[in-house]
Parts: sequence; structure tokens; C-alpha cells
Amino acid sequence: MASLLDGKRVVVTGGTGSLGKTLVNRLLSGKHGTPSVVVVFSRDEAKQHDMRMSYLHKSVATDDLTFSNFERALQFVIGDIRDFHSVAQVLVGADIVVNAAALKQVPSSEYFPYEAVKTNIEGAENVVRAIVELRLPIEKVLGISTDKACKPTTAMGMTKAVQERIFLSANLRCPQTSFVMARYGNVLASRGSVVPLFIDQINNGGPVTITDNRMTRFLLSLEQAVDTVIAALTICERGDILIPRIPAALITDVARALIGDRSISQRLIGLRPGEKIHESLVSDEEAGRCVDRGDYFVVRSLLPEIALAGKRVAAFTGELNSEQFVMTYEQTKELLATNNLFVGISKNSDELLR
Repeated sequence: MASLLDGKRVVVTGGTGSLGKTLVNRLLSGKHGTPSVVVVFSRDEAKQHDMRMSYLHKSVATDDLTFSNFERALQFVIGDIRDFHSVAQVLVGADIVVNAAALKQVPSSEYFPYEAVKTNIEGAENVVRAIVELRLPIEKVLGISTDKACKPTTAMGMTKAVQERIFLSANLRCPQTSFVMARYGNVLASRGSVVPLFIDQINNGGPVTITDNRMTRFLLSLEQAVDTVIAALTICERGDILIPRIPAALITDVARALIGDRSISQRLIGLRPGEKIHESLVSDEEAGRCVDRGDYFVVRSLLPEIALAGKRVAAFTGELNSEQFVMTYEQTKELLATNNLFVGISKNSDELLR
């Protein structure tokens, strides 16, 4: 059976980010079909250069990839999701778009909220506008969301929530294109996430900073995030939000596991602006529209013109939040070990205390 990706031109915006790089690697692996071209679209030329060189080194034996950028399966395009013209240009000829471009750090978005608006909201609108105005025959657009978009309390979460609505309502503006979303929690080892912060603090002798001892977060690996993207491209219908079944952990357990037997303290610093104790993946309002899809949940569209007809059995009667699925300390430690997250901790971190 032919894969959704076979022979397709796939554009990944924000393709040099943590998720973008892992997704591109998967797309080029052939595990889910063979795209004709994978385009990495981002604004950082240094990150693109590093990424290009990493593939060049991998392919020396087979000469699969060369610097002949537009003649090979992996292509790099400099551009900004905020700029309509560069977005429109890269989408010409695309079959599938994964919008991973984002401002995702909570504190920076609180201090510079309009910057988050320009990337997370206006960037999404640029994708839709290009498809509408140029009448592009794109098959599917997938937006990457976050648990912080569910019942948002931060500027980052609010802009991601609006991005969800822009893409999902675009199914009415662009009836020939299917717009879907993937929503998930904290990605382990991604840039700006809590685990790399803790590892850096440990390597510098501590202390490890904790905002609140009660805090829980949904956790998944980069590979699980990519699995969710592939699943969303494969099984989602127009207007769907795909949510993976993932566990949650106490942040204090994450810190404790990473610290191990080192003489490093934890320091309580209080909640950051807008930060929640527990995150949600499905709200009370969405629960009645949420259906079980095995390893995933799907939240159906709230727009009656898009919502699928027919009776459905709701997966929940209420909110799905991280407090409900907390792992034990041992399970948390095992998850971190399985994802090789102890490797980044220096064996000499205790020396800094002496």
C-alpha cells in the first residue's frame, strides 16, 4: 500500500529546531514512505549550515546528498514564517506542510508577547493566506501545538491556542486542503525545556531550581513527538487535534533522578509568570468531542461545518491533566534513562562543589 509520503514534496517550517531536525531525519529514513523532496524552511543560516553538513558527513559513502541544494532530496530554504512572501514562495509545489516554526519559551513570550503573536499567530495565518491567495493544491497542513494551548494562562499558550483555531478554521477557507493539529506536552531534551536546564545546572554545581514542589508535566521523547506528527498526517480528518497518550511526572522527581547521588541541592524559586501547577491536554469543554484512537486521543472540531457526522463515544467526562497520570519516581528515572538523558551530565560535576 502506498504511503501518504511517497513522492510528496514535504515542507517543514522551523526545520532546524529540535523537533524539526528529528522529523526531517525520520522523513528521510524511508520508514513512512519516500518523499520526493523534504524542504527545511527556517531563518537561521548557521543552523541550516550545521544541519546540512551533518547530512553531508553521513552520506559521504553513498553521495546521496551534496551541496547542490535544489537537486537533492533534502533542500534548505532561508526564510521567516513571519514574512508572507518567503512563506508563499516555499509553499509553491508543496504537497504536505508541517508547521514547526514557533516561539515556545514561556518567559520570553511573557516579556515580549507580540513577538509570540508574530511567529505563532501571524506565521500560521501566512501559511493559510498563501494557500488561499495562490490557490495552492496542498493536500495536508499539520500545525504543532502544545498542552499550554489548552486552558492557556501564558502568552505562549494563548498564541498557540489561537494558532490551533486559525489552522482548524482554515478547513473552511481552503476546502481542498486538510488542516490538522498535533498537541502534546514537554519534549525531553528539546532546546529550552526543563531537562537540559537541569543538566546545565548540575554540570555547573547547582543548585537545581524548582518553581513549585507540586508541579507536574506531561513528558515525551523527540521520537514520540515525531510519531505523533506521522500519526496526525496519517489518521487525522479535517479539523482534528491529535493528542498522544503520554505519562506525566513530578518535576521534583525529574530533578532528583538527574541529580542522583551528587551533592547538589534543589532551590525553590516560585512560579514563573502565568505558569500552571498542572498542564492539561484536553479541557472540560473538549472532553465531549474527544474520542479514543488507541495510542492517541482525537479532539474533533467544534465547528459544525467541519465536525464529522454520526454518533461518537466521548473518551472523557472531564479534563485530562498531568496530575492524573503521574509516574512513580522509579518510572520517571527509567524514562530519563531510556532516552539517554543522563549522558549529558558531567561525571565531574561534584568537583565543582569542592
